[in-house]
Amino acid sequence: MSYLEYSVKTVPSGWRKILYLNWPVVVLLTAVAGVGFLMLYSVAGGTLQPWAEPQMKRYLLGLVAMFVVALVPIWFWRNMAFVIYLGALGLLVAVEFVGSVGMGAQRWIDLGFMRLQPSELMKIALVMALAAYYDWLPLRRTSNPFFVALPIALILIPTFLVITQPDLGTAILLLTAGGLMMFLAGVHWAYFGIVIAAGAAGLSAVFKSRGTDWQLLKDYQFRRIDTFLDPSTDPLGAGYHITQAKIAMGSGGWTGRGFMQGTQSRLNFLPEKHTDFIFNTLAEEFGFIGGMSLLVLYVLILVFCVVSALQNKDRFSSLLILGVGLTFFLFFAVNMSMVMGLAPVVGVPLPLVSYGGSAMLVLMIAFGLVQSAHIHRPR
Repeated sequence: MSYLEYSVKTVPSGWRKILYLNWPVVVLLTAVAGVGFLMLYSVAGGTLQPWAEPQMKRYLLGLVAMFVVALVPIWFWRNMAFVIYLGALGLLVAVEFVGSVGMGAQRWIDLGFMRLQPSELMKIALVMALAAYYDWLPLRRTSNPFFVALPIALILIPTFLVITQPDLGTAILLLTAGGLMMFLAGVHWAYFGIVIAAGAAGLSAVFKSRGTDWQLLKDYQFRRIDTFLDPSTDPLGAGYHITQAKIAMGSGGWTGRGFMQGTQSRLNFLPEKHTDFIFNTLAEEFGFIGGMSLLVLYVLILVFCVVSALQNKDRFSSLLILGVGLTFFLFFAVNMSMVMGLAPVVGVPLPLVSYGGSAMLVLMIAFGLVQSAHIHRPR
């Protein structure tokens, strides 16, 4: 027995759990959050207020929450998965009645000390519920039509509630993450072929509904699609945001203009520079190298998640880890595509970098679940 093995076996079980934490993931998460603090400090003109300091406090709170969730046995989270899902669903319903309105959307519940966005919580609650469902379901029944119907309902109900807020970006994330979870669980590919065909028909119906009494999207959502297809048609109106975002990214070059030297953000040409378009500020100040460095950090987090899932012999834990990893991937992939003009602007934040409380706290709790699955895996 080596000295390390002896040391681990002789420490109390509580401390042993801390040693079993996936510490590289903790370090990577902190590094990504550090990039966010730096960018929020920059876009505020070299001051910790009003964004960087609150974001630091939220990250520390999220870090504590991650450790607390990680130390709780994974079987507890398996048993609580549907309870948490129903709780998140109840909060989504509550938004319709007592939700606060901001920027034309009703998405938040005001708790006094913070504004909670239940749709952020639902992203993780849905992953937990689907992982628990497929852990319970025998593999031979995974593609049975009867047993395919329930997870579809679990996905569509919150998606519908989120669309009515309206929050198209989060609704797309819920649909995509839910579908990928079903694919990972082993649902037959034919179901996905049907969904893709139905999606194509639905997309056609959306465009045909424009300007009619049964219009399926809001006018501003159609404007976002128009802007995505050709921003130059209205460079001072609907296309202004993405045009300025592209200018910011292009002006950064390979190495950037330098910290706090970005003209697009400093002169307020860049919209939502502390939330949705914060990646453009990073690219302008640190260039292609800075943007790729952040992307490498994200990819490394994903790699550690995939490795942890493959090493885990518990089906619920593996699906949960992969589900959290997929949700994390969709976050940054959609945001980066959006701000580079590769996808319509749908208001998805850059994880751990964009300013926001609900998204950061929920994401840290999600990685707490990943850590719990890692710590308590069969050894």
